Amino acid sequence: MQTLEPLIAGVALFKGMKQEHLALIAGCATNVRYEAGQFPGLAGSPADCFWIIRQGCMALEIHAPDRGTISIATMGDGEVVGFSWLVPPYQLRFDVHALTATRALLIDGRCLRGKLAQDHELAADLLGRFSTLAVQRLEALSLQLMDIYGDHATNID
Repeated sequence: MQTLEPLIAGVALFKGMKQEHLALIAGCATNVRYEAGQFPGLAGSPADCFWIIRQGCMALEIHAPDRGTISIATMGDGEVVGFSWLVPPYQLRFDVHALTATRALLIDGRCLRGKLAQDHELAADLLGRFSTLAVQRLEALSLQLMDIYGDHATNID
């Protein structure tokens, strides 16, 4: 029986992890496919997983009154989608939208949280990696906001 461990090991987020930790993560992984236009996750629903895009494009979106749908971030091949599985109350904050036909690894967050509770070394390593990724995403979002809103500095005397 072939495992998903080689695919997990090839993900940038997991580069350099111990082999036994990669095996634990792979034990929580499943291959999934989404058609363009599908919503694998909706804001407010349980955040019980995250995705690693193997091929395709997914977006995080919110719906704003009077503005419609706003895309917060777009991710492609090799990128991770979803952090809410790590943070109580484990609820999605954004819609997850497959913009194109997408193949991904779905990582069961409940399964992985259980393994993190038993292996504190894995927990520290993985939380550090997700924290770094979250900071990178916040930096990208801040650049996006500066691009949208420009320099609106005011003089205060």
